[in-house]
Amino acid sequence: MASVSSKANPLISTLPHILTWPRFRFRTMCSARLGFASYSSSSTSASVSPVTSETPAAGTKVLETFKEEFEIGSRPITLETGKIARFANGAVVLAMEETKVLSTVASAKGDGVRDFLPLTVEYQEKQFAQGVIPNTYMRREGAPKERELLCGRLIDRPIRPLFPPGFYHEVQVMASVLSSDGKQDPDVMAANATSAALMLSDIPWGGPIGVIRIGRICGRFIVNPSINELSMSDLNLVYACTRDKTLMIDVQAREISERDLEAALRLAHPEAVKYLEPQIRLAAKAGKQKKEYKLSMVSKETIEKIRNLAEAPIEAVFTDPTYGKFERGEALDRITQDVKKALEEECDEEGLKFLSKTVDTVRKEVVRRRIISEGSRVDGRVLDEVRPVYCEAGNLPVLHGSSLFSRGDTQVLCTVTLGAPGQAQRLDSVVGPSTKRFMLHYSFPPFCINEVGKRVGLNRREVGHGTLAEKALLAVLPPEDDFPYTVRINSEVMASDGSTSMATVCGGSMALMDAGIAVREHVAGVSVGLVSKVDSATGEIKDYRILTDILGLEDHLGDMDFKIAGTRKGVTAIQLDIKPAGIPLDIICECLEPALKGRLQILDHMEREIDAPRAKDDRNSPRLATLKYSNDAIRRLIGPLGALKRKIEEETGARISVSDGTLTILTKNQAVMEKVQEKVDLVIGREIEVGGIYKGTITSIKEYGAFVEFNGGQQGLLHISELSNEPVTRVSDVVSVGQQLSLMCIGQDVRGNIKLSLKATLHRIGSNADDTVGELKVSAPKEPNVLPPVNQLHIQQEKEDSPSEDQPFEHNMNVEISSSSSPVILIRSAAECEEEEKNSAVDLSSRNGSFTSRSSLKLKTEAPDLNFRSDDEDTDERHTADPSLLQNNPNDMETDNVPNISARQLKIGMVLTAKVHQIRARGLVLDLGGGIRGMYRFETGVKRYFGVGEELRVKCSSFSGKGIPVMSLLEE
Repeated sequence: MASVSSKANPLISTLPHILTWPRFRFRTMCSARLGFASYSSSSTSASVSPVTSETPAAGTKVLETFKEEFEIGSRPITLETGKIARFANGAVVLAMEETKVLSTVASAKGDGVRDFLPLTVEYQEKQFAQGVIPNTYMRREGAPKERELLCGRLIDRPIRPLFPPGFYHEVQVMASVLSSDGKQDPDVMAANATSAALMLSDIPWGGPIGVIRIGRICGRFIVNPSINELSMSDLNLVYACTRDKTLMIDVQAREISERDLEAALRLAHPEAVKYLEPQIRLAAKAGKQKKEYKLSMVSKETIEKIRNLAEAPIEAVFTDPTYGKFERGEALDRITQDVKKALEEECDEEGLKFLSKTVDTVRKEVVRRRIISEGSRVDGRVLDEVRPVYCEAGNLPVLHGSSLFSRGDTQVLCTVTLGAPGQAQRLDSVVGPSTKRFMLHYSFPPFCINEVGKRVGLNRREVGHGTLAEKALLAVLPPEDDFPYTVRINSEVMASDGSTSMATVCGGSMALMDAGIAVREHVAGVSVGLVSKVDSATGEIKDYRILTDILGLEDHLGDMDFKIAGTRKGVTAIQLDIKPAGIPLDIICECLEPALKGRLQILDHMEREIDAPRAKDDRNSPRLATLKYSNDAIRRLIGPLGALKRKIEEETGARISVSDGTLTILTKNQAVMEKVQEKVDLVIGREIEVGGIYKGTITSIKEYGAFVEFNGGQQGLLHISELSNEPVTRVSDVVSVGQQLSLMCIGQDVRGNIKLSLKATLHRIGSNADDTVGELKVSAPKEPNVLPPVNQLHIQQEKEDSPSEDQPFEHNMNVEISSSSSPVILIRSAAECEEEEKNSAVDLSSRNGSFTSRSSLKLKTEAPDLNFRSDDEDTDERHTADPSLLQNNPNDMETDNVPNISARQLKIGMVLTAKVHQIRARGLVLDLGGGIRGMYRFETGVKRYFGVGEELRVKCSSFSGKGIPVMSLLEE
């Protein structure tokens, strides 16, 4: 033991035992309290070697902790201090079930020479709180996420008004989630823990406060609802207050009425007050004595001097309603410069030091006095008047949706961009959903207030304003099952003179309708302000005025900014920020009525501009399509490591999103959409329907038609009879190899082979053949006209087409089946035909001049397959003619060639004049006229030269098994 101790810390082993801390039995510091450190001399002496007999054993440290346990909304809550973060000015761990949040506060040691309170609130949710390693490259948390910024604002807004005037020392609040069971949202817990930490610290603060969350399910209010209950609730109300005044309200709702909202607020206040007594008791046990901080206060003499110099000219500016925002600001700046010159002449250092803040105080007094006594506002409006409104929807027609909204000098440009479901934002919060499909991003560029500045990172104010507008519009979006697309709204503030967040709500609502999204109705927002007169002795409000649609200056000089958004039916979002140390709840509830009147006026203007989702039919506007495929087909489209999908996206500029059985395509316009769908069809195809139009490529040309590759590599036959409504002599005259065509599927044969038609599509040119790309309107899926299975089709054809055995067969190269409007073709692949042509010979033998067919059921005449066969090949390929054909008049057999002879007129023994159409290795292909082809095999031992186009006298000697005439050469 001695050697180990010496190696671990050689300095300790050399100290005499009398100089060690345990020898004096010192107490340890713990949360401003002292705890004993245990020490056992017997155990120490027994464990020390003779060399280090004076070194004691380490004692056991006792951490003196303090707890307060209570219950709110049937949920046990614990406040604890003294165990962790003991060096912080104040530290509290608040626990609710298995969710624990630590909040600490600290204050800077400086003198606080400034004219504002530098309060910083940081809220952090590290992934260890839910037992997860971050997915980032460095496997650690990065910059604050949006939710962390919003929770920091939620803590900041209620605690800031309670710091005493003139306290300008830097204060930092840090709240961290230690563990989360996913059942409770830690944001409200962090706010209450911060209040308790401030109570324990030596920082002057006018708390405590209580923060509560209220939900409503089926008309019943719920206190401290869980995450699962919030998902079913139509109200998410966060309420903060002191014992008798309201500090902060934050609401997200689904069109809750003003009456029900007031009931929820009046329920929330007594529930939030229940947090106060446990904090007071905990501060009495473990709190520090409040420290005397230096306050930056202006003397009454200085205030009076500056008031005498500036009050009259400031009042003259504010009484002139012709001033605009910037003209008014320039006039006030000139007044400030005049006062500065007067103070410089008097060498008043204190006045110069606090000049800006004091002049601002005089402005505030002038504006508030005129509003209270005269009911006159800065721009000349009455108290409940809304500024003039200008609305324009669809001002950027190339985009999915756009709008321009102006109210007074405040102007906002909103745009809507639609995306695939896979483009939803991914969230890494410890609670709540993992993705978000609706996003609203608010941007406040410096030019909107005629200033110069840099844009860096996420701005807390921009995130807060954007989230408020997002909450307001989320209530009217269609359900995800009906509208699964991702929606992003961009709000660009073009000019700011108050309440840009509520202008964003109005502009965003119109942009959603312009995009064709089926929102239930418009959402509008208005900001309500308050100017009050306070009794200096009691601190109570003696008189007040409520202002509708406040200016930026009225927001700055007033007491509150109460933003309320909603529809005609009810409220969807609220955000209340105040400057004094609380406002009575009765005044807050009174503001709901003028807010409703102002909101209805704005809704009237919006509905006159656009009152229903717009139907987009411009081919230049972006397009979105959702297609259904099997997972195997989607895997083929993605390709190895997604290479094929990325290639299509790079070539077309489209975005393709893949989910379980669903393919979502987003393109810039209809032309690109058609191009993408064509590429997708070539890879994975679509479900083939009779009457469906498909794009295919000619792969090879035969005498009887052309083979076509279409629908993701499937092959079909375009028969010569389906090329045109006019007679076609040569297939190559109409189509060529590599040519792309739009063809119609006209059926299947008994073997399941696909028949295509070109002439059937001629009358459909100009019509919209593809119904998969629509106008973002959700409709029930149409039952496709799917081809029946091959086995069922085979049985059906047998019943319909099977003739009797004694029925005579008419020799026609294009046999017409009565049950079908087009010939049924037995399709061979191009490779099979090429191979057969190379290895076959012409069969010139005619056995007894007779032709017998196989089963009438299975005989489906093919296109002319001019395969030259040898005599020793399968005899089933050679057939004799029907005996009835041999009973013709012998004189008819010797007649001259009949021009344009039809296939039905051709009989065995008929003498014709034919032209050589093609010369092959073992015979000739003859043109018999009327589009009929025959074949002639070279005779052994006979040498003769033939030329293409040469006329020959031939005689029909037999027919092949496929109905092709076999001709013999007549001597001239």
